[in-house]
Amino acid sequence: MNLIILPDDGLAPLLKAVRHAKQRVDVVIFRFDREELERALEAAVSRGVVVRALIAHTNRGGEKRLRKLELKMLEAGVIVARTADDLLRYHGKLMIVDGALYVFGFNFTRLDLEKSRSFGIMTRDARLAREASALYEADSTRQPYAPGHPRLVVSPENARAALAEFIQGAKKQLLIYDPKISDRPMLRLLEERAKQGVDVRVLGKVSKGADSVDARKLPGLRLHVRAMVRDGTSAFVGSQSLRKLELDGRREVGLIVRDTKVARRMQEVFESDWAATRSKKEEAALPAVQGRTTRSARHARAADKG
Repeated sequence: MNLIILPDDGLAPLLKAVRHAKQRVDVVIFRFDREELERALEAAVSRGVVVRALIAHTNRGGEKRLRKLELKMLEAGVIVARTADDLLRYHGKLMIVDGALYVFGFNFTRLDLEKSRSFGIMTRDARLAREASALYEADSTRQPYAPGHPRLVVSPENARAALAEFIQGAKKQLLIYDPKISDRPMLRLLEERAKQGVDVRVLGKVSKGADSVDARKLPGLRLHVRAMVRDGTSAFVGSQSLRKLELDGRREVGLIVRDTKVARRMQEVFESDWAATRSKKEEAALPAVQGRTTRSARHARAADKG
């Protein structure tokens, strides 16, 4: 199992996977603007690799780009399908290359790959790859999907139960990247864990209802991942925030990881990001400090002129 860390690793792991593909590439696309990856998929087709792309029926502000991408891929020999419109969004991000499963917290865009904190997971676990393939087949043919593996977290089918169980299992520490946690049952679970003495910290925003949870803004990078690290031994990486809509009303895909090496590396990244943050008290005091500094500077300049 391998961990992809953005922006550090960039597009290289994905390009390598596609360029070495021998039989099949299945990719799910929500946003896409990387021509290098597009060319790599086209080159795979020319080598005789079966390349299939499942493209979201809609996204915010980019539907024309999606339709243009569909036509270009069809012209290149990629087998293209479009997701159904029964769910508000098909927001999952995954790729399957010759039996290796990739689950991403990011889109195939320059903004996500180069300027955002995010993660991806690659696993060669055959059971997980088969389960992801079953999901791909169901969504590409617009058929119902029935979850078959507890570690593949799919909204709306099993995400709420799987992530609630993951949170409840925290004994000492729960580190979370999430742009906005607002689902009330999940907030109650986080508050419960924190009151039981679990170190619960969030890089992102947390709505009212989990006052014991320390939440801070990620500095220096755009936050575009939904991830959790539990007790330094297991982790979750995916596309679903702990929001009602993303748990119950959209297609989101994530993976629960039981690889200690991966979990500890994610923990290290989180702690490094956390070390650069300010607490709520520090943030609240910052404007006042800046104001005093500005006034002091004006007085100093006046004194110099006198």
